[in-house]
Amino acid sequence: MQFADRLTRFGELIHRHLLPLVVLAYAVAAMFPAPGLWAKQCIIIDAGTTTLTIPVLLLAVLLFNASVGASAEDLGALVRRPLPLLAGVGVNLLTPLAFLLILRLGLRVWHNSAEARFLLLGLTVVAAMPVAGSSTAWSQNSGGNTALSLGLVLVSTFISPLTTPLVLAGAEFPTAALGGETGGFLLAVVVAPSAVGLLVRRVAGDAAAARIKPVLKPVNALVLLLLCYCNAAVALPQVIAEPDWDYLALVGVATSGLCLSAFASGWVLAKWLRASEPDCRSLTFGLGMSNNGTGLVLAASTLGSLPWAVVPVLFYNLVQHIVAGGMVRWFERHDRME
Repeated sequence: MQFADRLTRFGELIHRHLLPLVVLAYAVAAMFPAPGLWAKQCIIIDAGTTTLTIPVLLLAVLLFNASVGASAEDLGALVRRPLPLLAGVGVNLLTPLAFLLILRLGLRVWHNSAEARFLLLGLTVVAAMPVAGSSTAWSQNSGGNTALSLGLVLVSTFISPLTTPLVLAGAEFPTAALGGETGGFLLAVVVAPSAVGLLVRRVAGDAAAARIKPVLKPVNALVLLLLCYCNAAVALPQVIAEPDWDYLALVGVATSGLCLSAFASGWVLAKWLRASEPDCRSLTFGLGMSNNGTGLVLAASTLGSLPWAVVPVLFYNLVQHIVAGGMVRWFERHDRME
């Protein structure tokens, strides 16, 4: 019991300081990127189109934990009332596409057409990705509906073999044929651990899941921090080594705009649907966060000869976690005021 209390307090401590810890993870990645780069290149299992690296394994842990933490009651409610889930998946697909259309029109006045093209290519990768698995941890840590969070990840991933190549082809992406491979990768690394987690929950029962729930929160937080570090290790050293300040400013404004629009779309949709507070939080994080772990894989493999086109994907990955941390703080203040 004493160990459980200590673990709970440790989880609460990390949760309370999660945003500054995320920023610290980025700072460490900028100064000491080597372990993060090693982790992203360390192949545990190579099965053709599905390569299991340490960050992929960390993502699987998040999804497994979310599945174990999803109650049968919440999952049943999701089946009986699927509107928040289906509307969330639809808005998650349409919001970034609408933003890209507006951005494309605005970039006509940008002085460097190559930079404008790089930005649009990078953000197209973001738009083509399904809901991030890490959104389940942010939602779970802020009191969201874990079942809805998991549903957003799984459904958007299931349809990604269709939606990803369509989005890439619509934007005249250099190699849209990779969309199918990306979809297969997502099915393997997202659906499989989620299914295993649901099976474990079913076999173990609600009582056992309730006993391990205090462990999931600190584990999720630590895994999130490690993922942030690994992804930032790819982004920040490149940006610091060869800064192109006007392009970086453009990328910062555009990625922040897309990210804030995505988070806002989830919150607005929840209010429009008159969803419960847990559903509102799950929709906010789910629609705001893109699976940029896979996005980085796709960008690196298809845009390797255009390194500045990868930068928007890297920036979005950083920005979405910072915004998510800010949303956690905002929800905490909301809870204290009630």
